[in-house]
This record gives sequence, C-alpha cells and structure tokens, in this order.
Amino acid sequence: MHVPYRSPCDPCPPLPFKTYVVPPNQFIVFQPPNWPQYPPEQALRCGTLWPALHSPYRPRRGREGEAT
Repeated sequence: MHVPYRSPCDPCPPLPFKTYVVPPNQFIVFQPPNWPQYPPEQALRCGTLWPALHSPYRPRRGREGEAT
C-alpha cells in the first residue's frame, strides 16, 4: 500500500491510497520441506495446496464505499 502524489492542480478527487498484490511465488522460489498443507477439499477451493501461496481474490465491485 502506498499514498500517491496529490497535485494541487489535479481536477480529479484524490485517492487516499493505492494497493496492489504481489504473487507470493515471487518470494518463495522453492518448496521448503515439511510445509503445512491444506486438506484436499480446502486445497481445491483455494486453488493451492499450501496456505503460504494462498492469495484470495477480492474484486473491486461490491466493496463497501467504492463505485460499481
């Protein structure tokens, strides 16, 4: 999360902050031994076997306080 620059001459309403998601596989380059794992049913729902690589998708639409 970071706070973008706000120009005094900008005609648009300022954004309080911006966020972005960096995929966890950018930081975990190999599978460590004895890593905790989800049970098979939950792994299928999450799309990954390992909790450290789970990054849930939060769509912008429908978030409280944001336009749709």
